Amino acid sequence: MAEAAETIQALPTAVADLKARIGADCIYQETVDDVPTVWVPREHIRETMRYLKHEAPKRFELMFDLSGIDERARQNRAGQPDSDFTVFYHLMSLSADEDLRIKVALAEDDANIDSIESIYPVANWYEREAFDMFGMHFNDHPNLRRILTPPLWEGHPLRKDHPARATEMDPFQMTPEFQQAQQEALRFVPEEWGMSRKARHTDFMFLNLGPNHPSVHGVFRIALQLDGEVIVQAVPDIGYHHRAQEKMSERQSWHTYIPYTDRVDYLGGVMNNLPYVMNVERMAGIEVPPRAQVIRVMLSECFRIASHLLFYGTFAQDVGQMSPVFYMFADRERLFSIIEAITGGRMHPSWFRIGGTAQDLPDGWDRMVLDFCDYMPKRLDHYQKMAMDNRILKKRTQGIGAYTTEEGLDWGITGPSLRATGHDWDLRKKRPYSMYDQFEFDIPTAEAGDTYARAEVRVEEIRQSLRIIRQCAENMPSGPYKSDHRLTTPPRKERTMQDIETLIHHFLNVSWGPVIPPCESVTNVEATKGWNSYYSISDGGTMTYRTRIRTPSFPALQQIPLISRGFMVADLIAIIASIDFVMADVDR
Repeated sequence: MAEAAETIQALPTAVADLKARIGADCIYQETVDDVPTVWVPREHIRETMRYLKHEAPKRFELMFDLSGIDERARQNRAGQPDSDFTVFYHLMSLSADEDLRIKVALAEDDANIDSIESIYPVANWYEREAFDMFGMHFNDHPNLRRILTPPLWEGHPLRKDHPARATEMDPFQMTPEFQQAQQEALRFVPEEWGMSRKARHTDFMFLNLGPNHPSVHGVFRIALQLDGEVIVQAVPDIGYHHRAQEKMSERQSWHTYIPYTDRVDYLGGVMNNLPYVMNVERMAGIEVPPRAQVIRVMLSECFRIASHLLFYGTFAQDVGQMSPVFYMFADRERLFSIIEAITGGRMHPSWFRIGGTAQDLPDGWDRMVLDFCDYMPKRLDHYQKMAMDNRILKKRTQGIGAYTTEEGLDWGITGPSLRATGHDWDLRKKRPYSMYDQFEFDIPTAEAGDTYARAEVRVEEIRQSLRIIRQCAENMPSGPYKSDHRLTTPPRKERTMQDIETLIHHFLNVSWGPVIPPCESVTNVEATKGWNSYYSISDGGTMTYRTRIRTPSFPALQQIPLISRGFMVADLIAIIASIDFVMADVDR
């Protein structure tokens, strides 16, 4: 007993609490990211989640992510229990600044587990995604159906036995009968979503908003239940933009997958590369030189501004102002010209590399960057008068679609949209990465948590990003732009034409990619729309065994029914605009 007590005391606090509460069946797993990871018997999952959210000494308010792993082809699972499939939950305690990963082992012939949707509401869509992608069944889920693939899709795409390429499948055929069946399966049946067609004194109207409509900002559909023009219920329908980004990661080398990350939040540019390459670097033990880290910060903040300018202009446009979007797109183009001069690309430069950046900064880069930092504040002052101070815009957005910090955390809201409720959590400050702790900047917040507040925070973030960029330009470190670590990909080319060993090394690292030792890790960054993370598992090869992409837009759309009920259809357009999402970020 004394040895057991000593063992528990040596564990992370949250893990020790769980082992003391649930028993020896809890198994602790060490990971290179140092996120405490514990395997819990599936019959205890609801008890565990309820305890961690409501009763634990350090409450885990946010269920950050939930997904699955097909373990059947994995070779390196030392210290882990037998499992055909694994469900994992990434929890975060913002009050205690701690993370916790819960894993549950499932057998192939009994892949069932209790739903935790009643404890963490955000789990609703994540459980549907795990059901769709892996075939796991979540008991007592209120509406367990496919979410990213069509209703009649056969198989579960993220299982290892599901084809990854079209060449592995029979040629696609669309017979009239199959097309009719697909169309019928897409028919919206209100009763299937818990809606009635009439009430005591009214007949409800049902309206499709989207999936092709300029005000839904992408291929996105909302089925509305209306009483006149008042929203009774709203059902978001996603999946029209699904491209199997996580499946594609399993067939690309660690290096060649970088361009795919650009297309997740396609308005975020290199911000998409950042969590992925940082995660691989952690797994490989690569230390990135200071110059490369500051270059990354500068380019990331440039893309934050570019994304926020697009949001700002379209937000104003959606509530009736036409002029701002033209002004702001012109400024965005000016910024893209600087990004193009530095990286050679505009929206998707894919410029970050494992170990650093693709190239060093070109001659004259600092003058362009500092000119933009001098130019932009006056433009923002003009936009403030034009848009945010406009009485009509305020009338359309203040008091509309509001939620509290607690409600935001319940639904997985992060980033600017959470800070609009008065919560000041910003990963760049709370968990600095890539030398963000060396920069002076403020974290904008608002209190109302409404549509106007979400815009207000993003507008101020543009100013803070300009402060960071100026500091990067004025204090850029000297030194290499890429690490000399042997797994840096691609290796620096200076000596490739001088000796055969370096040439072979370069060739192998580009064509096959680096060999990452067996491990698993997650890296999270403050992206343009919220917190974006990559959770990767290496089985000791040149490709990932499993890469999970957690994006901020996916949970944000799930909250639409809560914050739109009782408002008008026109209010819903303003609410959608204020969320700041991209469908590629949702569907992946």
